[in-house]
Amino acid sequence: MTEKVKYQSTTALSKEMGLSAKVLFEVMMNNGLISRENDTWVLTEQGKVNGGIIKHHPQHGSFIAWDEKIKDVLDLTKDNEEKLISAIGLSKHFGISKLRINPILSELGLLQKGVKGWLVTKLGESVGGKQFEYDQNGVPYVCWESSILTNKRLNETMEEFLGEEAKDVKEYNKTETVGFREKFEATHRSADGHYVRSRAEMLIDNWLYMSEIVHAYERKLPIEEDVYCDFYLPVGKVYIEFWGLENDAKYNDRKQLKLEIYKKYGFKLIELDDKDILNLDDILPKKLLKFGIQAY
Repeated sequence: MTEKVKYQSTTALSKEMGLSAKVLFEVMMNNGLISRENDTWVLTEQGKVNGGIIKHHPQHGSFIAWDEKIKDVLDLTKDNEEKLISAIGLSKHFGISKLRINPILSELGLLQKGVKGWLVTKLGESVGGKQFEYDQNGVPYVCWESSILTNKRLNETMEEFLGEEAKDVKEYNKTETVGFREKFEATHRSADGHYVRSRAEMLIDNWLYMSEIVHAYERKLPIEEDVYCDFYLPVGKVYIEFWGLENDAKYNDRKQLKLEIYKKYGFKLIELDDKDILNLDDILPKKLLKFGIQAY
């Protein structure tokens, strides 16, 4: 005999879980189960997947009700002693499309696309990412501790995405620029329009461009420290560093610091030096292939 599914209203469920109805509604919204439209709570597709239905009462009208299994998802939020924020919650907070938030988190190395759904990375876990999956279909998704909202690198990226000047740009120019970056200004123009700081970097940039490999120049690493890579390849999340001043003591100190940071966060790194520049057609394809990137 099939067991009858028991459904509860959100208010009844909140009492059973020892939460206020207001808090539970907010938690469900942040997890993408419901949304607010015209002062009315609306069940989302994600909510339906997690057992939500619309019920009708002759006196009180329509309301959202939940399969008791919903507590298996919400208990995780409760056990963490702080509200977890879904991708939809992040998109609302930053004022961007919900379709863009996970790709942005992926670009920062906090997520990676799985066969189905999204998977949190080691770096993502370090900033509060929590891996979940839907009971009905096993599709993975990630929610975040509230501390993600004050993450420096995420906020900088959102400002860049929205066309706003990052708050620390001027401060960065006062520190990182002094010395190496003032001494070597970006005056070499590569084929794709990037202005780089040396002929060697120009040759690397041109090689990537002609190989149709999307890349960024001097992209900031997705960490709290103010460290910039030479090149970043979004496909594969790979960084490229060209070491060209091996006989300079300050440069070598800077190099060692950057290598320690790459190792600390487990970033994928390709290192190039002067002898590699003379043979990029042989060297770079092999190094890229180690990270699953095929050069054409």
